[in-house]
Amino acid sequence: MTSPVDPTGLRTRVEAALAEFLARQRVRMSGVDDAAGPIADAVEAFVLGGGKRLRPAFAYWAYRGAGGADTGQLVATVAALELLHAGALIHDDVMDGSDTRRGEPAMHRRFARLHRAGRWRGDPDRFGTAAAILLGDLCLVWSDELLHSGGLPPATLARARPVFDQMRTELTFGQYLDIHAQVTGDATVDRAVTVARLKSASYTVERPLQIGATLAGAAPALAEAYARYGSPLGEAFQLRDDVLGVFGDPARTGKPAGDDLREGKRTYLVAAAFEAADPATRAELAARLGDPELDQSGVARLRELITGTGALDRTERRIATLTGAALAGLAGAPLAPTAATALAALATAATARSG
Repeated sequence: MTSPVDPTGLRTRVEAALAEFLARQRVRMSGVDDAAGPIADAVEAFVLGGGKRLRPAFAYWAYRGAGGADTGQLVATVAALELLHAGALIHDDVMDGSDTRRGEPAMHRRFARLHRAGRWRGDPDRFGTAAAILLGDLCLVWSDELLHSGGLPPATLARARPVFDQMRTELTFGQYLDIHAQVTGDATVDRAVTVARLKSASYTVERPLQIGATLAGAAPALAEAYARYGSPLGEAFQLRDDVLGVFGDPARTGKPAGDDLREGKRTYLVAAAFEAADPATRAELAARLGDPELDQSGVARLRELITGTGALDRTERRIATLTGAALAGLAGAPLAPTAATALAALATAATARSG
């Protein structure tokens, strides 16, 4: 089935490429040790169990928009971005102590359960954390492998390699700044924007677009249009994710409501609330934010405080402004109409209120 956001059935094709790659890895691991079975099961379930496949879509349509042909080799290559994303999510859940992801136990919780079920020695939670770190690393390694084994010519891949490397560095540094802001209490809007751009915006939209453009040898004018589109859209995507982390429906987001509040994340939404709050409200925000024992009434109170400061409205306005800027940046770009339509639809999908 196709849609304006996926007129070529790209999502299904990406998932097929991932399934084929992971099946090959399962065969490789099965020849090493029987203990590899749960690893293959867990990675397959995690990678194939959900997700919008936005990152491959941005890379694919940037490539097509620059005149590149639709091939299976292209689809397999951009599918590598999903393995990078999987590794980042697994590590993120460990750092945040999250219980669920995509409606299922987070990877560290899954392996802690495996430990308990097997009545193994030692601490189940410590084992789960160690296993999840390793599996996140494995997904990152495999993203590199799939990028280079997808079938595109080495000379073509060489053009995109610096962007791929820069994207991974930005992601890692952004993750560090995120946890640094939590422990230092840095709640400035400027820091929140920096974290959003590095941790998620860049590797979700801007760098995948740049990867697709460089793979296709895009002309400078088109590459500049992609930058005007991708930079604000990536930030809007992260702001939407931040709003859903506080106000989202767990049935849609796959994570418990209020987890970002329990973790004390200094997102743009939270930073805007601190900036606008009166002293009493600011003190209450600081006292409640980051409490791992925060119950539903506490979550509801923080939502009330955030909304009362006008931070939610401010964030929604910024999402709308950034999305509008992204679409304006794309307007008039020298690319095929099909790609232009798909990229416009992706902007809506990336910033949708429903999550």
